[in-house]
Amino acid sequence: MKSAVPAVLCINGGSSSIRFAVYRTGRSLECVLAGKIDRIGTRAATLVVSRGEGALPPSCRVVAANHRAAADFLWDWLEAQPVFSSICAVGHRVVHGLTRSAPALLTAALLKELHGLVPYAPEHLPREIGLIETWRARQPRLRQVACFDTAFHRRMPRVATVLPIPRRYAARGVQRYGFHGLSYGYLMEELLRLDPVGAKGRVILAHLGSGSSLAAVRGGTSIDTSMGFTPAGGLVMGTRSGDLDPGVLSFLVRRERMSPGRLDRLVNHESGLRGISGTGSDVRDLLARENRDPRAAEALALFCYQAKKWIGSFAAALGGVDTVVFSGGIGENAAAVRARICAGLGFLGLALDRRRNAKNAPLISTDAASVTIRVIRTDEELMVARSVCRLLRLNGCD
Repeated sequence: MKSAVPAVLCINGGSSSIRFAVYRTGRSLECVLAGKIDRIGTRAATLVVSRGEGALPPSCRVVAANHRAAADFLWDWLEAQPVFSSICAVGHRVVHGLTRSAPALLTAALLKELHGLVPYAPEHLPREIGLIETWRARQPRLRQVACFDTAFHRRMPRVATVLPIPRRYAARGVQRYGFHGLSYGYLMEELLRLDPVGAKGRVILAHLGSGSSLAAVRGGTSIDTSMGFTPAGGLVMGTRSGDLDPGVLSFLVRRERMSPGRLDRLVNHESGLRGISGTGSDVRDLLARENRDPRAAEALALFCYQAKKWIGSFAAALGGVDTVVFSGGIGENAAAVRARICAGLGFLGLALDRRRNAKNAPLISTDAASVTIRVIRTDEELMVARSVCRLLRLNGCD
């Protein structure tokens, strides 16, 4: 028997994890259950519960050789939780929606469309589609909603989306799309709550984590972003290269005889901070080693240097900047990285307050600075829940 108060289940499938959260609807959305299955595909796969009602184990081992097995385990586990009977819809973070600009109800036709989009996001979409199909097989009557990471950037001007290659490829969907849209949508809603005037001005959003990107927003609309045709472009990331001279790729294909699959692995999993440091991609580890490991120091220097350049280029595109927002695992927690990125940007009006920055305070700019610099903790799962509620006209949209 269903509870009188419906709930929404949010699913965020990553490369080696599945994050989940259950939000009870009402006057506002209340998270009543949250966690993740981490390290999927290894013997150390674990279910970690970060929030829950009643006596729940903080973690337990999971047999999950792949995402399908992890999804089946998670669904069995969720069915045993008291809140499960109140779930009325499932929202999925879907990395690519091509030209779609809003969340959509998942139908057989949309699923077929997503299968056709796999070549545009082969690193992400197969896993996300697998999660959707697992849910549909288990609960065919339960409404499911796709929330697209690309949708936030759909109103970018053509000059920011077109690629300088023959026009015939544009007809096949080869253009700049941008990603991290659910995070950016959440950040803009939070900024509107904190500073309604600032949210309507010239804003640079920096989602810095294992995947990193920046976005330039004017009047609440994205006008440019660092990621392009795929999430591998733009700023150097944990294991992704970011932007590369195309000649580097053709050189590797000829010299190393790399197949497309091998090249994808190099660009997405063996490059970035991991490739430069030679040891790992976690910024916390790199910061701890930089004084004795020149490779770790160089990796951090490149990351901060490129982020600084993206802020400068977006300030030019916006005609100035009023607000900078840091988010993501690095942007929210690495004070040293934020300080290095902002250093030397005083000519744009950026000035960090050292004490505020060291504390990861919500506001880290000085009182006299002309640019407001904020740290806002992103919440993609909550943004998915809001999107589902708005589409299905449930309570708790805002």
